[in-house]
Amino acid sequence: MSHNKLAVVGLGGTIAMRPAAKGAVPSLTAEDLLESLPGGAASLVHHVENFRKVPGAHLLLGDLVALAGRIKELNESGTVEGFVVLQGTDTIEETVFALEILYSGPAAIVVTGAMRHAGQVSADGAANIANALFTAASAESRGRGAMVCFNDQVHAAWAVQKTAATNPAAFSSPGFGPIGHVIEGRARYLANTTRWPAVGSEPGEVRPAKVAIVTACLGEGPELLAAVKNAEYKGLVVQATGAGHLPASWVEPLESLAREIPVVLATRVSQGPILNETYAFPGSESDLISRGLIPAGFLCASKARILLSMGLGAGLSPAEIAKSFGRL
Repeated sequence: MSHNKLAVVGLGGTIAMRPAAKGAVPSLTAEDLLESLPGGAASLVHHVENFRKVPGAHLLLGDLVALAGRIKELNESGTVEGFVVLQGTDTIEETVFALEILYSGPAAIVVTGAMRHAGQVSADGAANIANALFTAASAESRGRGAMVCFNDQVHAAWAVQKTAATNPAAFSSPGFGPIGHVIEGRARYLANTTRWPAVGSEPGEVRPAKVAIVTACLGEGPELLAAVKNAEYKGLVVQATGAGHLPASWVEPLESLAREIPVVLATRVSQGPILNETYAFPGSESDLISRGLIPAGFLCASKARILLSMGLGAGLSPAEIAKSFGRL
């Protein structure tokens, strides 16, 4: 059984760009993009709207909250059973995870885009849209939450990352792999994954908090931590080296900061989790966790920032925020 009442929501991005005098710029509507689809894919679309018309890098957290609210509204109206979101690839990994933790309904949400705009050879937009529609229409997609469909693959929201800057195979799930493939117009799932719990029941009422990401580098001091405090951030994600290790000079400033705002420990490594108890030197993962830092598990820093921002914005308590990171 499949659903043929899908909504396509356009946000802009490369997929909606055409070449201009000095480079590609947004110029195509979601309706324009659907014109190039084969009939089998186009017939699945029941509703189309252009929610935003911006490059992926220009999207704001407030846009994602508004998008999740709109998806909830359309789904509860009974007119739409699944969603395809079109946007710039730069921030797809953040959008899809935000939708995962903001929208708790059963409708499938599939995010896609393109690495090559309409003026380039072998533009990939139409194929990605068609496959995203086939995925959203599948009865097997219902209840799976938000996903990315790109280059014939389907990825879970919490695992997917953009791992290539220019290659059409731009998205992967480091350490996990895709959960499915789209073959002959059908989504074929390889694995069942548990969706990430939503931070609340009303997406439109979330007020994203200001959360910073600071990356540790060899020999780099902790001066940026003072800037985070002075700029009145409400939360911080530290992108540590390895499995959660920081220079010794960072330890005391971070412990002090963690008494004031939630501080999440993520890794700058693309594959693998933050450890909990393997090392014990000052600045090791166990030392930092004992000082109040919250381990991000397998979440990359960009997703950890989304979860912390939205969790704070939904009014979760410090204990609830820490628990929200404990899924993996």
